[in-house]
Amino acid sequence: MANIKQTVKLGVFTLAIMNVTAVVSLRGLPAEAVYGMSSAFYYLFAAIVFLIPTSLVAAELAAMFQDKQGGVFRWVGEAYGKRLGFLAIWVQWIESTIWYPTVLTFGAVSIAFIGMNDVHDMSLANNKYYTLVVVLVIYWLATFISMKGMGWVGKVAKVGGMVGTIIPAALLIILGIIYLATGGHSNMDFHSSFFPDLTNFDNVVLAASIFLFYAGMEMGGIHVKDVNNPSKNYPKAVFIGALITVIIFVLGTFSLGVIIPAKDISLTQSLLVGFDNYFRYIHASWLSPIIAIALAFGVLAGVLTWVAGPSKGIFAVGKAGYMPPFFQKTNKLGVQKNILYVQGIAVTVLSLLFVVMPSVQSFYQILSQLTVILYLIMYMLMFSGAIALRYKMKKLNRPFRIGKGGNGLMWIIGGLGFCGSLLAFILSFIPPSQISTGSNTVWFSVLIIGALIVVIAPFIIYAAKKPSWVDPNSNFEPFHWEEQPAAKVTDSTVTAKVTTTTSTANGSTAKNSGNPPKG
Repeated sequence: MANIKQTVKLGVFTLAIMNVTAVVSLRGLPAEAVYGMSSAFYYLFAAIVFLIPTSLVAAELAAMFQDKQGGVFRWVGEAYGKRLGFLAIWVQWIESTIWYPTVLTFGAVSIAFIGMNDVHDMSLANNKYYTLVVVLVIYWLATFISMKGMGWVGKVAKVGGMVGTIIPAALLIILGIIYLATGGHSNMDFHSSFFPDLTNFDNVVLAASIFLFYAGMEMGGIHVKDVNNPSKNYPKAVFIGALITVIIFVLGTFSLGVIIPAKDISLTQSLLVGFDNYFRYIHASWLSPIIAIALAFGVLAGVLTWVAGPSKGIFAVGKAGYMPPFFQKTNKLGVQKNILYVQGIAVTVLSLLFVVMPSVQSFYQILSQLTVILYLIMYMLMFSGAIALRYKMKKLNRPFRIGKGGNGLMWIIGGLGFCGSLLAFILSFIPPSQISTGSNTVWFSVLIIGALIVVIAPFIIYAAKKPSWVDPNSNFEPFHWEEQPAAKVTDSTVTAKVTTTTSTANGSTAKNSGNPPKG
């Protein structure tokens, strides 16, 4: 039986497509379409300094700790201690919570375009109260469904990924090609420079959000052991997946830029408007409601999958004693109900910002930027932590390793990812000149105060934690500096070597190969 199990492995192309479906989302294409030809530069730049490093570093870390819980909490915690490990998984959970209103805003716009009256659809999509109601209704519906268990959601997500992302992406690109081949007027200047004008600092700010287009690729590291000869085939899958992802993003963005003038591009509506314009060109306007339904279904399926997803990580860590018992409560099916309720309240509060921001578009942009800022904190900890672990855990088996010998390639790959993340992190605080975000005071206040609150909160929770918070049923494995080396006791030498004794009765830690990080 063991031989049969070993033969069930993921092929290189299969894993590449899995990575593509996990990462690609069409809702962000309009944000880059305003750049015209130079958008391709940003996509390629972000792929080289972020997408590929994320995939490779996460694969090494996932393989190192494949038999231990915690995900990014484990990875960062082994490198820097529990406090920063807790910060990493905290911001990963919170950023996903902030992400919901932005993706559901896109879903609400898609639903608005299901009608056949363009003027009415556009007016409805611009209505803040309509968007608010749709976001809240769909989010809470997804939350209550997830309370019933997630057994059937995987199938919905697979269908939603194909129907709501892959097929529309291919269709958009094909329509763009047909439009240009039949003499359609291009609103994009294909003779413009590939390289952006970096002397104008404002031009690179909006592009910082492109890093989040590629976020989530670290999840692919989980499958590193499911591939034959991972040291050779996993990098192949990464590069193939990255190439397909970049092609979809570049050609999809160009397709929107061709059919919509840059000055008319809206972050929330232009994808639907682009499809609508193409369908009108080929005299098939009846397809517009169908594509709107498909896109909305893709969004809803994705949200339904993720509502309970990231919260599972913080739930497992919480049971190990890092979150109060309130956050460890589950329903009869074992679903982390209180975490989902708190997550839902946070989404509701964020969604109410609709009434403060001058437009749906500005609200969408500011929440997107806050999501980027928080996620990049986690990535910077992950990249630098991977380098640190090369020295702190030198002898640990690495089934997948970046570079056959030495640490040089890890410094290059991890350093590239860290520097790229740091650059995007800094740029994300600056208001984009291309989009009206209302008052700069509101922009900076929401981003800076929001980021500070999110970052400080886990340290306060960590400082307040008590032994009683640990769930007796938690089987969270200790960190490497907490593990007790075996005592060297033989029949002839009862005393053994005192320097390698196990923990004493009062709980002091045994001598081991490394000093515990602070925290």
